Amino acid sequence: MTSRNFLVVLSLVPLLSTFAHQQPFHSEWLDQPDEYEFKWPIHKVAIIGAGVNGLIAYREFTGAGFEQLRVFERDDVPGGNWHYTEQTPLDAPIPNADASVGDFVPSLPPAEASFPYQENYSEWEPRWREHRGPKPVWESLESNAPAPIQQITEIPWPTGTPWHLPHRTLARYLRAFASFHGANSNDANPDIAYNTRVELVEKRYDEAGQEHGWTVTVKRLERTGPYSSTAIWWTEDFDAVVVATGRYNAPNIPQISGLKEWAEKFPGSVIHSRQYRRPEPFANETVLVVGGATSAVEITREINSKALKVYQSVRAPNPYLPYEAARLQLKRLPANVSVVPEIRHFHSSNSSIEFANGTVILGVTRVIFGTGFRYSFPFLPQFNNLSDSSSPHPIVTNGTHLRSLHEDFLYIEEPTIGLLNMNWGMQSFTYAEYLSLALAKVWSRKAVLPGQATLWRKYEQRVAERGGYGRHLHFLGADRTSAMIRFFVGWLNDAAVKFGGRQIDGQSKDLPEISAAWSRARYAEIVVQANASTLGNDERVASFDWIHGEDW
Repeated sequence: MTSRNFLVVLSLVPLLSTFAHQQPFHSEWLDQPDEYEFKWPIHKVAIIGAGVNGLIAYREFTGAGFEQLRVFERDDVPGGNWHYTEQTPLDAPIPNADASVGDFVPSLPPAEASFPYQENYSEWEPRWREHRGPKPVWESLESNAPAPIQQITEIPWPTGTPWHLPHRTLARYLRAFASFHGANSNDANPDIAYNTRVELVEKRYDEAGQEHGWTVTVKRLERTGPYSSTAIWWTEDFDAVVVATGRYNAPNIPQISGLKEWAEKFPGSVIHSRQYRRPEPFANETVLVVGGATSAVEITREINSKALKVYQSVRAPNPYLPYEAARLQLKRLPANVSVVPEIRHFHSSNSSIEFANGTVILGVTRVIFGTGFRYSFPFLPQFNNLSDSSSPHPIVTNGTHLRSLHEDFLYIEEPTIGLLNMNWGMQSFTYAEYLSLALAKVWSRKAVLPGQATLWRKYEQRVAERGGYGRHLHFLGADRTSAMIRFFVGWLNDAAVKFGGRQIDGQSKDLPEISAAWSRARYAEIVVQANASTLGNDERVASFDWIHGEDW
């Protein structure tokens, strides 16, 4: 047999042309006789977060006719991570804080206090900074997906919109979407509470002592003067809760020998990428950037023209991920950047840094960790636990992954907790539409879940198929994203025929062509050898899905 060259284009979205005309998707549990019975009817729903996930969820739940919806957003405008400010997040803890408080430490009134409870402060900026959590966006950041792909299907970008999307454009786009649905911060919508952070979600019990929904404790921070503020706490009761807080909340600083001592000896020399805003502070510095994914590489590209020297520390690829996922971004590094292996030790005594291959470098004055984030939901303390045998089953353990979720979006033990876009390796603007519709249909009884035994069996099977627990567990990529979209389209459209409600389309057949063009421009073409007997004699275009993921 002969072999020949063929072209592989690494794409940002799934290759979906095969599914442009949707066929029914069969899932074994659609025919299961068992059906999950909710412990209480669902009429009132809380949505935590007003980024793209929360806004799309608000649209879907509004259309589904629930009795009450409430959106709680800790920031003062919608848009989530795309709300850029000069204000930077607090320093990342070294070593990492426990995942249960990785994002923030919940602020609750004294135990004996009654609600509403109020406190007055003689300061504003420090309290607002901690309350809202400034986002991990730098001044020049652009989306790493083209405009036709990073959009909400209901409001496509106008014809002629440049494919490169600055963060300010995306922020305005999301605020426009919020305004279209009456959910912007200036809409005076009683459903939406800005400046309001969810501090605690706990099980609620009725007068007979039976479980009946959730009590949500929230804290609103208001500015009362140039240097004064007021915090007000209250509680509200709901039947179900949507967690739409995203994946970029708790910074991850890897455990490296000597790092804590280095940071203490050289204050301000170590930062996480979420604190980066512009390159000028790194002028004439010798910088070590840790990480090989999007943020680490793009920050290196930006500071390279200012810094005296830049080193890039990259660990070995995760064997459970496609090789390109760990190395694709490195192709964008400037030629004068020195790529070095994983760090073994920071020697603060002589200001040297030792790497896994024995190499030692001197003179590093700044360290930037582009090592991603951990999952953290401080408002769900009962679901933070390192043991799978605990009760209730944990959602968060060490923060690298989530557990006990049906298809990564619905808590199996109590399916009135839903989580949006906890996967990576897919396009979040698009994927949120399928997940939000699924939650709205399931909770309004217009789609059916199988029984818990089936949900647990499928969960355990999926964990085993994906190589066990770890960050790779929630990576989708092209093939899995395609399969999941077909699953949701088949399941939800079949449910619409049976129970009513809207149907949803698959993705546009134009996306693979758009994605291929974007990939050629961004990453260049990668030519590989392949066996013609396996792949055929035609030149092939393969798809690989990569988003703003931080698997460093």
